[in-house]
Amino acid sequence: MIERFKGMALALLAPLLLVGCAFAPGKFTSTLTILADRSFTFTYQGEVVAIDIAGAMAKGMGDAFKGGDEDKESKTSMTRMLRGAAWKQDVPKIEGKPPAEDDADAREKEAKFKAIAAALEKEPGYRSVTYQGDGVFLIDYALTGKLTHNFLWPYNLDAEVVFPFVVVEMRGSDQVRVKAPAFANTDSPTKGKGGGNAKLDGTFTLVTDGDIVSQNNEAGATRAGGRGTVTWKATPLTKDAPMAVIKVAPLN
Repeated sequence: MIERFKGMALALLAPLLLVGCAFAPGKFTSTLTILADRSFTFTYQGEVVAIDIAGAMAKGMGDAFKGGDEDKESKTSMTRMLRGAAWKQDVPKIEGKPPAEDDADAREKEAKFKAIAAALEKEPGYRSVTYQGDGVFLIDYALTGKLTHNFLWPYNLDAEVVFPFVVVEMRGSDQVRVKAPAFANTDSPTKGKGGGNAKLDGTFTLVTDGDIVSQNNEAGATRAGGRGTVTWKATPLTKDAPMAVIKVAPLN
């Protein structure tokens, strides 16, 4: 029965294991400026924390293996199976077999995270990426462009970063919607023990000279110099992810 359950679990969790690892914001400051002419600038300075998806899943499934030594052995087997499956989808720069011991696992994780930092540094916008150890990256990012298509950050297939913090999407011909799902403790693969990201600590500021059609900050927007500003505080208690809709120039 246990073996059957393990097989079913791996099949159900396979899509997430393909990701390799997820990322969540730690302590940060981020600003998104969107002008009515569709030009934009996005910045993020601060921590990005790597989440061990396989380990978190195995830990979360531990309640299904309570009891004697046989159940403990099954739980250990499940943990190794999940981490082994995730390992196979690792960053190409890391070679070898899944580590069998915890200390080897830790060393290989550190090597993987350093490879991720190297992959991110090659992407435009990353002014600096420093891996500080223990799954924590210190990032300085700034990118300016034109909103003729959707924008999301972070996203890097080489580094297996696919859970975006901020998404800007086209809404019709003359509106854009901003959402920042990672800046709140909503349901996601990056949720930690206790149901949230305990390291979440930052501010996300939206600046625009366009009309703010809607936004979900109770404090509302302030206006100065012809621009509106909305600032959200992100903490472990934040439940509603920042969201706003802005009117911009129609696409040509």
